[in-house]
Amino acid sequence: MSSPTSPPISLLWASPEDSKAIAALHAKLFPTAWDSDAIQALIEHPASLALIAARPGREIVGFIIAQIAADEAEILTVGVAPESQRHGVGRQLVDGVARAAARSDARRLFLDVAAGNAPARALYTACGFAEIGQRKAYYTLPGGARDDALQLARDLKPA
Repeated sequence: MSSPTSPPISLLWASPEDSKAIAALHAKLFPTAWDSDAIQALIEHPASLALIAARPGREIVGFIIAQIAADEAEILTVGVAPESQRHGVGRQLVDGVARAAARSDARRLFLDVAAGNAPARALYTACGFAEIGQRKAYYTLPGGARDDALQLARDLKPA
């Protein structure tokens, strides 16, 4: 959802040309950022599902990259520009990739999230994800502290 004064946001398939803008946004959001070559390789991978949330003129305010393997899909990374957070953009991205994964015959969608990332955990809960496991001390935080990764899953199609 956008505010009445902000331009509308569209979900679009990410292209390799979007790699630099996605990498720049990724660097703003994550302490260990992926570079544009890594993002481009993920987008170009045949099993990739990559979407951007963009304003008119293809101004990227969010991204999501997932991959499909057999009848499962996994969200590898998702991010929303700070000024666009808490306006429904993350939900649009997650729901968009879930629809695309289901159309590709995936039955479940997985992701990992830092246990200490309460806003992301709230988003994923609202999107229908449930905790299925945990990876102890998986993430390295700024300053060297460690945080657990919670493994989440959401059913896409009936078994």
